[in-house]
Amino acid sequence: MKPIHTDRAPQAIGPYVQAIRVGNFLFLSGQIGIDPETGRLVDGGIGKQTERVLKNLEAVLEAAHASLKDVVKTTVYLADLNEFQQMNEVYARYFSSWKPARATVEVSRLPMGARVEIEAVAIVEEVS
Repeated sequence: MKPIHTDRAPQAIGPYVQAIRVGNFLFLSGQIGIDPETGRLVDGGIGKQTERVLKNLEAVLEAAHASLKDVVKTTVYLADLNEFQQMNEVYARYFSSWKPARATVEVSRLPMGARVEIEAVAIVEEVS
């Protein structure tokens, strides 16, 4: 097992790692819309938060020598399922040519009052 860390994504706000690699599997912890430079949740509602979440996931993937095209499964947590369409529009831009399996659920609360959190599983090749 190998923990993955990058300064280009928010630091963990609890006792966990940004991602952990086990063999060719990469398990990415849930990301919320925190700007890694400020440590604060981005303004602008669900669309802006979803975009920041996906940029954060991209940064963690890159630290593991992977990309969004290596993601095989995501789980999306929404504070309000009525915001599904807005989240989905942004999500579709990031996963346009490759579409992983996905589950989306509504939850009662997310850390820091976030509107969306996304976790992912990727398959990565060996790095030489």
